[in-house]
Amino acid sequence: MADKFFIFCIFAAFALSLSPFVFSRELSLDTDSHSSVLDVSGSIRKTLDVLSLKSSVSKPSDQGDEKTTSFSPSSLASSFSLELHPRELLHGGSHKDYRALMLSRLARDSARVKAINTKLQFAVTGTDKSDLVPMDTEMLHPQDFSTPVTSGTSQGSGEYFLRVGIGRPSKMFYMVIDTGSDVNWLQCKPCDDCYQQVDPIFDPAASSSFSRLGCQTPQCRNLDAFACRNDSCLYQVSYGDGSYTVGDFATETVSFGNSGSVDNVAIGCGHDNEGLFVGAAGLIGLGGGPLSLTSQIKASSFSYCLVNRDSVDSSTLEFNSARPSDAVTAPIFKNSKVDTFYYVGITGMSVGGEKLAIPPSIFEVDGSGKGGIIVDCGTAVTRLQTQAYNALRDTFVNLTKDLPSTSGFALFDTCYNLSSRTSVRVPTVAFLFDGGKSLALPPSNYLIPVDSAGTFCLAFAPTTASLSIIGNVQQQGTRVTYDLANSQVSFSSHKC
Repeated sequence: MADKFFIFCIFAAFALSLSPFVFSRELSLDTDSHSSVLDVSGSIRKTLDVLSLKSSVSKPSDQGDEKTTSFSPSSLASSFSLELHPRELLHGGSHKDYRALMLSRLARDSARVKAINTKLQFAVTGTDKSDLVPMDTEMLHPQDFSTPVTSGTSQGSGEYFLRVGIGRPSKMFYMVIDTGSDVNWLQCKPCDDCYQQVDPIFDPAASSSFSRLGCQTPQCRNLDAFACRNDSCLYQVSYGDGSYTVGDFATETVSFGNSGSVDNVAIGCGHDNEGLFVGAAGLIGLGGGPLSLTSQIKASSFSYCLVNRDSVDSSTLEFNSARPSDAVTAPIFKNSKVDTFYYVGITGMSVGGEKLAIPPSIFEVDGSGKGGIIVDCGTAVTRLQTQAYNALRDTFVNLTKDLPSTSGFALFDTCYNLSSRTSVRVPTVAFLFDGGKSLALPPSNYLIPVDSAGTFCLAFAPTTASLSIIGNVQQQGTRVTYDLANSQVSFSSHKC
């Protein structure tokens, strides 16, 4: 009997030693690093909450002149932060249901992605800027400009905004932030055509620091599209859905809460503005070009943490602050053809702990300026080249055979009916970087509700364009730090 027991123990030990190899595939989704739990009921509850959300931002009557001390860019407070809000907090609920809200978001998002790729295409093909500049214009209209798209999209796709002061004395305005844009602008009196915004329209005549820029100034010459009238610089920024802003290009004082203000910031004073700009007074460009706010205030770094777009919470946009110690860091670099976008060094992706068969060249910029992957706060859904997307989708589908699938939704082709579940375990999706580093996404950042009935979709989309984009759905809940001084970008989860 003892001999039999001894033989049994040896066999059991041998079987256990083999089990990691025999069952590794089946067990992979039971480990914390390879799977995550999606709170289905909590996500659905947020879809209902956001529909009833009314704008809770400060009304114009609540605003007062902000008194701050003026600084030069180099002497601005070493680090400071501004409150950052999701779009629905400013816009309020206006859709009949969450499905309609999602269709609207995705339509805006598609326009933005088209515009980003158009901007890149013009840069790569080497369009001569001098061909785009009509001089000595007597009466300027949007159609007078022949120009490529110069930014991401209409501000209807700007999902996050902050409050800054413009002018002297300072007046406070809600402004969209955009890492895919450089030109700062806001609506100005007199308005030939202005859309509705929460705050009163800015009146340059009431500001002692407003000064129009001449046509020969470096700021004017850095515009992608400009014209001259009486030696004053006129600007235009056009967007992918036909939206635009046109007006005087000037310098103004920009104030940052209690952190101080900076004089002589180049900003567009838009007298003719069309599009889905959704209540905000204008846009703050955080791109890499010389006209962006980050460049003009000489910020060494900036960071943001984007809260869930269906949330009433807010977070912060921070300048010159140290990155979190637990951050996953990767290089950022510029495309020699266009300096606006922030390209990130990514080596691949994984699903459920399995590295996807994606050629590294897909995430690299080639000699002509095509390819690569950028981080963008204005694009919602991450776009991957078709080969990369198919690898991600097929692996995800293979590892979620236990979940009931349903038909696609808009640009999403992989969706599930989770109406009978309160939570589900799903394979973890991660971005991979040099040195074996990885950024695992929370499940709510890649399996998202598209209605209030329990339909969830894989929140990635394929693109036939050469450029891939990491969108804000995948960035939610993560502090993204752009270390401009050291050309690095870092991601740190749960730092909102």
